[in-house]
Amino acid sequence: MAFVVAVAQRKGGAGKSTVAATLATTLARTGSRVALLDSDPQQSLARWQQQRLGQDLAAPLHFEAVSGWRMPAALDRLRGAHDMLVIDTPPHADSDARIAIRSADLVLVPLQPSSADLWAMDATLEMAAAEKRAVRLLLNRVPATGKLRDEITAELGRRELPLLGVALGNRTAFATAFAQGLGVAEAAPRGTAATEARALAQAVLDAARG
Repeated sequence: MAFVVAVAQRKGGAGKSTVAATLATTLARTGSRVALLDSDPQQSLARWQQQRLGQDLAAPLHFEAVSGWRMPAALDRLRGAHDMLVIDTPPHADSDARIAIRSADLVLVPLQPSSADLWAMDATLEMAAAEKRAVRLLLNRVPATGKLRDEITAELGRRELPLLGVALGNRTAFATAFAQGLGVAEAAPRGTAATEARALAQAVLDAARG
């Protein structure tokens, strides 16, 4: 049965869609049978998927755009034929996000090293706690220099929140790959961004294995 990861963050602009695509494509590159589901009304991943069609570099990946109330049935249908299911959830839409979180084995919460992202994630954490779902926080778009990452990391530690030991840097390679309908591990597998993506995928696989 598939392990289900919901990528969720109440704040828009945290990079959820890119994280979901990065995770799904990197897992697919390892040989895992992966399905990527887009439940965000903005449908960024649906447009990404259109760019992906016919790409020689694209790893095999099942994609569906699924509205929130149809999510449980879609997951039930896909679980048996896949190893990993990755869901991109909508910001602000509590009902649809809650359905995805309720269906997940793990809630992955991307946050940029900023106070705004830190404050906004509390609603997502409360939702995951109410549904009794495991959570991991992922620092995303981390700048190469500056003290803010250390300050945010220290605050997460003070609150004893489950921060992943890996992070995704603020690298143009992620955006460039996304614009091509690819993940960074497909478009530039030897780059630093791809190394970070593989570390993220391994961390999720470790969580799936308990």
